[in-house]
Order: sequence, then structure tokens, then C-alpha cells
Amino acid sequence: MGRNPVTWLGSPAFPTAARTALADDQLRRNLKHATGLIRNKRAGVVAELPDWEQLRLSGEAIKDDVLAHLDTYLLQFEESVKARGGVVHWAADAAEANEIVVRLAREAGADEVVKIKSMATMEIGLNEALEADGITPIETDLAELIVQLGNDRPSHILVPAIHKNRTEIRDIFKATMPDTADLTDEPVELAAAARAFLRRKFLSAKVAVSGANFGVAETGSVVIVESEGNGRMCLTLPDTLISVMGIEKLVPTWQDLEVFLQLLPRSSTAERMNPYTSIWSGVTPGDGPQNFHLVLVDNGRTDTLASTVGRQALRCIRCSACLNVCPVYERTGGQAYGSVYPGPIGAILAPQLGGDMHDKHAASLPYASSLCGACFEVCPVRIDIPSVLVHLRSEAVAAKSSFSPEAIGMAAMAWVMAGPRRFHVAQRLATAGRLLARGGKIRKLPFPGSKWTDSRDLPAPAKESFSAWWKRTRG
Repeated sequence: MGRNPVTWLGSPAFPTAARTALADDQLRRNLKHATGLIRNKRAGVVAELPDWEQLRLSGEAIKDDVLAHLDTYLLQFEESVKARGGVVHWAADAAEANEIVVRLAREAGADEVVKIKSMATMEIGLNEALEADGITPIETDLAELIVQLGNDRPSHILVPAIHKNRTEIRDIFKATMPDTADLTDEPVELAAAARAFLRRKFLSAKVAVSGANFGVAETGSVVIVESEGNGRMCLTLPDTLISVMGIEKLVPTWQDLEVFLQLLPRSSTAERMNPYTSIWSGVTPGDGPQNFHLVLVDNGRTDTLASTVGRQALRCIRCSACLNVCPVYERTGGQAYGSVYPGPIGAILAPQLGGDMHDKHAASLPYASSLCGACFEVCPVRIDIPSVLVHLRSEAVAAKSSFSPEAIGMAAMAWVMAGPRRFHVAQRLATAGRLLARGGKIRKLPFPGSKWTDSRDLPAPAKESFSAWWKRTRG
């Protein structure tokens, strides 16, 4: 799979993909309805806690401590997992992680695995790797199942099928599930059809694959929070459990975990507590999976950690609160980002994990924002996403050729502004640009100005420059 399938191969740059998404009226209606509901519900449950800001500060401090001492906590975590009967595997990149999981599934005699919703396994492209080796992955989260059966891509971290309405979901189920000819689009019927389909998979699966919301370094415990119960089935029925976890998902102690079990559900599902919180430590004879493998994945995280500005993206607990308040995401949806991680967090995480600002797609993601700051205001671990976006924009510019249209334009501007006479001549010429304005804005310019007006309006120049006014009235 290569080092890093964080972004989907062949995806267009964000402006191109966004233009297509904006033309889809149904998509925009679906997104506006869903994000509005989640956003309003979240605000209500957060308002119940008088110490919410103190919890955010605690979450930030704990995650920063983990990142500052990641090597120590990882070794402690490894020893704790091994002491309780688990096996720890280290994966430097996506290819190595996939090879480990595929090999373990084969050794367990599985030609099919059940999966708990996991951003880490999506990040490394695990489903594609399993399928290439003849092993069928079955997503058991309802929204992930909808995306998988529809041969689609997810568009939200928490609700991958947020871009689909219930009629579209019914059509997917009828086309892919047995005994659904009379299925309606009533939510109860849709859920029942998925439950019947998945139960057969749960009862026959030899291997389950999960991600991890958190790992507790002091005890080697792995934590999964979910709302449907599918995770609990995966974590208890199969004989072999393989958990894929990014190396940054640690908390030092159980006391630290308590902070995040308050922050995460309110920020993600807008619940006071997740209906299913599953925690396991190694293997317990006669109870649950008898073979537990933990795959710790780097895949660009160490490189990201080296950035003093960008490393704060590794605090992320994948709550998706930033997506639900982002005006850009609400209008374009997650698929326009062409990344496993959409929305504001994806705009700063995907380019860093990908590690190549020379790629036009990755370099376009930090510009997928209005820099309004709403994402920072709701982030439960206080990631200053706007600051990281600006930092990454500077890296994107630095990666461009010195002969790019933008570089040539900036050089020309610098030359003009370096001399008073040239500057005043440019001001007079700019005033003539009013002839192109309609309604106080210039909406279309010839090349290279079209690079600007293709995506934004240009305010019409003033009738008179400030220097000309000053000379006329004060000279």
C-alpha cells in the first residue's frame, strides 16, 4: 500500500472536488440537516457541565504530556500488554501494519473478519489489503456497513454515511442484502435488516479487528467506545482479536482516562456517556478472545511529532466536533477532502501524516478553511486548528517552484511596492479596475487574475487611493 494511504490515490485537489460537491443539492441538504442536529445536541450536553473548560484544559495537558514522553509511555504500555498475555507488534508504516494483520488472520485460519469502526485501519487501507489476500472484511458499524455495501467512501469521522438519506440506504440494502425485497426506508426496518445480516457474521467469525480509542499505559488496557453494541460482539465472540492503534492514542493512567470519557461522548455523539464502553487487558482464560494481538502503528506520526506547531494535531481523539461546526465541511461534505480524515482536523492531519507538500492534493487541504476558528472553540483537547492551517499553508507555499504563478505574482508585487513611484502608478492602474466591477465586486479576471476570481470575488478598487486623497486634501 505504500507508506501512507491517508489520502485516496487519484483524488483531485480540494477546490476541484468542492466545486462538484457544491453542485449536489441533495448532498448539501443531507449535510445541513445532520450536522445541525449533532451540533445543537452537543451544545446542550456540554452546557450541563460547569467545569467543561477545565476538562478541555486537562485533556490538552494530558495529551501534551503523552506526546512529550511518548517513548517512555509506549514501552510501559508494551510491557503491560505482554504481562497480561497480549502480543505486541510494531509497524513503521501502512504496508508493514497491513502485512502483520493479514498474516495473523491467515494464521488463525480466517477467510473473513469482522471489524469494529476504526479510523486507523481505514488510514492504512487494511480492507483493501485483506481483500487482495482473499480475506473478506465485514464492517459491523451500521454507517460503515452502509458505505461498504454501497461501494462508497466515508464522509465523516463519526457518521461515515452522513451524506446518505434513509431512502438511499434502503436502496443499498435491497441491492446487497438477502431477504430485503419488501424493505421500506423506516429506520427501525433498516436497523433490523442490518442486525440480521450482521448476526450471522458475528456467530461465524474466527477473527475480529478493532481500532482503539485509548490505550492505558499503566495497565496495558485498550478502550473502545461505541453506541451500537457491534463492538462488544466483536470483542467477545471471535477467538482472535487484532487491535490496530496509532502510537499517539495513549493515556498514562486510569485517572487520565476518566477525563476523556467525559470529553469524548459529549463532543462526538452528544451523549453524556457512550452506551458501550469496552475495556480489556490482555487475555483472560475462558473469557473472550484467547489470542490478543496489538499492532502499534507509526505511519507518519513520528515525523508529525517533530513539528513544534503541527504536533498538536496528534492530540486528536477523533470526536468529529470540528466537522459539525465547520462552514466549509457543511457545504462540501467529507468526500471532497479526498482523505480518510475529512474536515478541519483532516486538513491538518492528512498533509502531515502524508508528509509531502509537493503533492497538489495534500497541499490544497490546509486551504479548505475560512479560518473562522469555530473548530478550535469546540475541540475537546484544544487543538488550535487555525494556527496549524496557517503553518501548513506556509509549508505548501515553500514547497512550490520559484517559477509558479503565485511566486511570480508575489515577486512582481514586491518589486512594485519597493518603490514609491511604481507603487503610485500601480494604484492609479488599479483604480481603472472599477470598470470590471459589477455590484461593487469583480467576479472575473483574465489569467493570471482568474486564479483568484475562479474561487472568490475581488472587491472593486476605491475611486481614489488614500495617498491621492491625502495629497488632494492635505497637500
